[in-house]
Amino acid sequence: MPELPEVEVVRAGLEPAVTGATISAVEVFEPRSLRRHDPARGAFIDQLEGQRMSAAVRRGKFLWIPLGPDTGTVATRALVAHLGMSGQVLLREPGSADEPQLRIRLHIEHPEHGELWINFADQRIFGSMAVDALIPTRDGLPAGQGSASPLVPSQVAHIARDPLDPGFSDAAFLAALRRKSTGIKRALLDQTLVSGVGNIYADEALWAARIHYAQQSSTLSPARSKILLREVRLVLAKALAEGGTSFDAQYVNVNGDSGYFSHSLNAYGQQGKPCPRCGATIVREQFMNRSSHLCPRCQKPVRRIASRTD
Repeated sequence: MPELPEVEVVRAGLEPAVTGATISAVEVFEPRSLRRHDPARGAFIDQLEGQRMSAAVRRGKFLWIPLGPDTGTVATRALVAHLGMSGQVLLREPGSADEPQLRIRLHIEHPEHGELWINFADQRIFGSMAVDALIPTRDGLPAGQGSASPLVPSQVAHIARDPLDPGFSDAAFLAALRRKSTGIKRALLDQTLVSGVGNIYADEALWAARIHYAQQSSTLSPARSKILLREVRLVLAKALAEGGTSFDAQYVNVNGDSGYFSHSLNAYGQQGKPCPRCGATIVREQFMNRSSHLCPRCQKPVRRIASRTD
């Protein structure tokens, strides 16, 4: 699944093409890609055609484009996109060959770039697009990367800020970790606690911090928790600088190009290879409905110490 770096690469690629552009036409080829659109708000196509796009914004793994009929109008709605497992948002020249998994197409007119297509392709159809109402953020801060507006789509409002967001509160996150009686990797994957971190970057950050994925978050010392948060930020920033992680053609930017952070991975997908730090063999273990990758020497599980009353 695309995580923060991959989605941010897409957002940054969309930004110059959509800002100030108008949606002239919309084609829906797969109704299942509208599963998160509430028809009570109006038909998806009717809600988009003729609308002006003012920005490309991201929080965690969600993308949205605020919509307004006129320049300077405060947007009250947004086109929201979630890439799911295999979704792609691609910029194309009119007349380009269709992607095999094309689900939705937006025809847009930009005052400088002219006519463009925004193609939403999705092999597994777990991703979606929807038009949603914008509501105030709980903290009054800008809603996400790419906009100073304190308005967030209602279906994204429950998603926590990500560690690269200027509005992210280190103190609140660290306090929440101390309250949680759950494995630390489960906590990192909880998008209501911290967004944008998925399986790949959780494994990489835990490896860098030398923490076992099953250690209870409440047992981490304040110093270790701060180290982990630092490593999460470092791995996300490095992946972002390298264009994200691409293992196959599903993970691409708006131009269809792959990221190359997969060449920098230390733990994720490296089972059977030596740990870059100590030389022990990286292993893969079952975790929830997925896998965790770790070094059994560097990331030893913390054993519970029995008290005298046990």
